Amino acid sequence: MFLPKYPDSPTPPPAHTHAPTDPAPARRTLPPVSLSTGAIAAVITGGVVLTALLAAVAVSAISVAIAAVVLRSLFREQHRR
Repeated sequence: MFLPKYPDSPTPPPAHTHAPTDPAPARRTLPPVSLSTGAIAAVITGGVVLTALLAAVAVSAISVAIAAVVLRSLFREQHRR
């Protein structure tokens, strides 16, 4: 019932009738992804600008904090007199 059925006269697979005229072309591999000089310069410039802005904000915040402490101490001395 579940036995395989084989063909009565086995036929060989068809023979390969044609030969390639040219050898297979060499595979070209893609070069690794490279960034252009302009893109690298833009990223570095953006990083420098953002770092400078962050430093400017930090220096301004420290200056305001120092000015607030000095003013508070001056007003406190004035109230004591």
